[in-house]
Amino acid sequence: MSNSNPRFDVAVIGGGAAGMMAAGRAAERGASVVLLDKNNQLGVKLLITGKGRCNITQAEFDNQQLIEQYGRQGRFLLPSLSSFGVREAINFFEGSRVPVKIERGQRVFPVSDRAADVRNALVRYLEKGGVTVRLNTVVQGINHQEDRITAVKTAGKPITAEKYILCSGGQSYPATGSDGQGFAWLREIGHQVISLRPGLVPVRVKEDWVKDAQGLSLKNVEVSLYKDGHKIETRFGEALFTHFGLSGPIILDLSKRVGELLSSGKLQLFIDLKPALSFEQLDDRVQRDFLKYRNREFKNSLTDLLPRALIQPLIELSGIMPEKQANSVSRAERHRLVRLLKGLELTVIGLSGYDKAIITCGGVDLKEVNPRTMGSRLYSNLYFAGEILDIDGPTGGYNLQMCWSTGFLAGESASAS
Repeated sequence: MSNSNPRFDVAVIGGGAAGMMAAGRAAERGASVVLLDKNNQLGVKLLITGKGRCNITQAEFDNQQLIEQYGRQGRFLLPSLSSFGVREAINFFEGSRVPVKIERGQRVFPVSDRAADVRNALVRYLEKGGVTVRLNTVVQGINHQEDRITAVKTAGKPITAEKYILCSGGQSYPATGSDGQGFAWLREIGHQVISLRPGLVPVRVKEDWVKDAQGLSLKNVEVSLYKDGHKIETRFGEALFTHFGLSGPIILDLSKRVGELLSSGKLQLFIDLKPALSFEQLDDRVQRDFLKYRNREFKNSLTDLLPRALIQPLIELSGIMPEKQANSVSRAERHRLVRLLKGLELTVIGLSGYDKAIITCGGVDLKEVNPRTMGSRLYSNLYFAGEILDIDGPTGGYNLQMCWSTGFLAGESASAS
């Protein structure tokens, strides 16, 4: 990579997914580009996404359908998705020697299951464009004069450029260098930053019995979030018990609403362990099991119905004597058990912190960003991309697609003369 240009057309701050895409696109269009990152290698956070497999994108090719997954802010992404959408992302990586596959839930992964292959494709993109990469470079702030950014402050000499793209990420996984400093710089120069909180994060619950189920993964369950007794949202899929509560894809997706509502009322999660069966169908199923195991004690009659780790907690919650013969369980007791299976109640007490969060919710106020260019409405030569923006999606590749799309558009806009 070139290392000779003292003043650049474009300076990109942050060498994550959005930053590498932005720098690569700007260079591809002929700009001289410098990419600054505090780590000793690029794409550190990218390397651990998807448990090291990297869920590149979500195979939803209809942009109108896609933006619905980003909630109220989704329409902001239409111009960037039009410039570089899901199909373009897949074509980009397949054209960069990273063949992809589509898995359950339309999640797109590299065939190799190696996040490093995704990162390396982006590094080759930078090399091809002659991007100057400066690693171990800690940015300390942004200088500005009137409506223009004039330099990026570092421990060494200031970095100067005609245009600047801020891709410094959020605060999740701080061990990867995501410390949220970019938000402080933005506040210093007058940009509004919408309240920050961990996103796609495990949920903490009050009940101690979850420790006994730690590590248990539940597939094809339905989890509903309630506030003060009213249903707020329901998700179907996979959940995971932890020593402090719940994690897994559907819990992470519910965590955004949990974070929004935590301080405003009593929150509960109800797990339907058998969503494919109605109450009556499940009651019939339990009766058949009790008949099959009629000579067993109640505590030994649930092995066909429940994972082993849940049997003891469910027995205690049901209030049925463990030593009672299965064929002696009363109708009222059986119905109590079925109600538990259809709505296992957990009391939410909080969320895990940024160290367990996949993303950061909140960020630079989208009212101050032009969605057609990703340019600041306050500074004529400042652009944004990636997690620093106040927009986020659920698990499944949505957040990386947002990084590819906004990074591409920011790089294209900043490299325009």
